[in-house]
Amino acid sequence: TVDEGIRFEASLEGIKGVKLLREDGCLTAASSSQICDGASGVMIVSEKGLKELGVKPLARIHHMSLLGHDPVIMLEAPLPATERALKRAGMTVDDIDLFEVNEAFASVPVAYMKSLGVPREKINVNGGAIALGHPLGASGTKLMATLLNALESTGGKYGLQTMCEGGGMANVTIVERL
Repeated sequence: TVDEGIRFEASLEGIKGVKLLREDGCLTAASSSQICDGASGVMIVSEKGLKELGVKPLARIHHMSLLGHDPVIMLEAPLPATERALKRAGMTVDDIDLFEVNEAFASVPVAYMKSLGVPREKINVNGGAIALGHPLGASGTKLMATLLNALESTGGKYGLQTMCEGGGMANVTIVERL
């Protein structure tokens, strides 16, 4: 079988030809992420655990939070969740070097950039869920691994990861690359 995660054959012409979900709408299969199976884990340890295992950490968790928002308005929860997380962390959008925003639909990072003033060059720099996949059971790890690798390659210090969890919930994790 062929992995259905990354769309290697995507072209602008092909994307333009995908049928709209509704005649008067803007959503298509091309503007939404595919869903695939996944399983993963991230190792989070204490200082004591680091010493016992003899491993060097990639990053330090600077802030973690979860926010409940209007469950009827889908996909907007990462906006107030990010605002609250930044406030609680004593940070601003300008303090964050890179953002990983899970995108069930292309409209999510667009709304995120417009609402929060996040520059395009700071968000999903290696592609989001539409380009890289939306593995159920592994999306959080995919986002964190993508964020940490991007921070390492760009020399960035702080990264922010957020995702909508459905039902009006969203989480935010701010990490500091070590």
